Amino acid sequence: MTVRAAVVGVGYLGRFHAEKYAAEPGVELVAVVDPDSARAAEVAERYGCRALGDAREIYGTVDCASVVVPTPLHRDVGVGLLEAGIDVLVEKPIAATLEEARDLVRVADAQGRILQVGHLERFNPAIRALAGVLTQPRFLECHRLATFVERGTDVDVVLDLMIHDLDVILSIMPSAVAAIEAVGVPVITASPDIANARIRFADGAIANVTASRVSLKRERKLRIFQPDTYISLDYGEKRLRICRRGEAPPGGLAPIEVEERVVEGGDALAEEIRAFLEAVRTREVPLVSGREGLRAMELAYQILASVEGELARSSSRPK
Repeated sequence: MTVRAAVVGVGYLGRFHAEKYAAEPGVELVAVVDPDSARAAEVAERYGCRALGDAREIYGTVDCASVVVPTPLHRDVGVGLLEAGIDVLVEKPIAATLEEARDLVRVADAQGRILQVGHLERFNPAIRALAGVLTQPRFLECHRLATFVERGTDVDVVLDLMIHDLDVILSIMPSAVAAIEAVGVPVITASPDIANARIRFADGAIANVTASRVSLKRERKLRIFQPDTYISLDYGEKRLRICRRGEAPPGGLAPIEVEERVVEGGDALAEEIRAFLEAVRTREVPLVSGREGLRAMELAYQILASVEGELARSSSRPK
């Protein structure tokens, strides 16, 4: 079965979606859609497909589509495609608000369509390598730091960057969230550009998460502590360091055994799109379903509520 695909929005990231579909066996990239006609024409010429200006023009012509438009447009574009019988891969965050995210999930369910959310880190080979190492995480520490770029500032840093780690954490932790403390600071934009959240789970485990889009360097790291084991993961370098407690000699301290793994290769976006296409073909629930994207959004909004409460308290304190 040849899957007919389209990409709605071919700015910086959408171009990569078009590239992956065009290179995938058994897939026909039918069209790219963008209100910027010159941009759409350029990408369409490169990948041998049609250039269109409105997502409604692909109704009835494709089986699935990536939605790579600004976040405030995710709901309207996504719902239109789902109601037209088209399976949707929507970039993260799933939508601009919880209400809009719930709309997307509700419509996908009602129409019997596939809805996948583009949480790319789930397809990072370093994250996948954790599967055989995790046993009982008790403390997680995440740092996601980036230099400032205007792209992505239609949402705050929690929805822009931190949500990557929130999705990963929720996929790792078996227990429900019990409490949150968070703080955020607007530095360049009017919304928080740097934020930290301390998340306590019902089983007592803790996650400490920091995201910044105003840093001088890039960093994407995850550290996990569990009984007998410390795991350090570098997303960018795809490097995993595992420190385990070895067997103690009689009357002595246990040695620390260190294992270094470099996870070779892997194209996370290509893997994400392949997973989406597999769900389109098999009708199985994708790895990062709409409900998974909604769950990450719900946690992000709890963090934002804590951030806003702290900002309100700090502004009311005597100077």
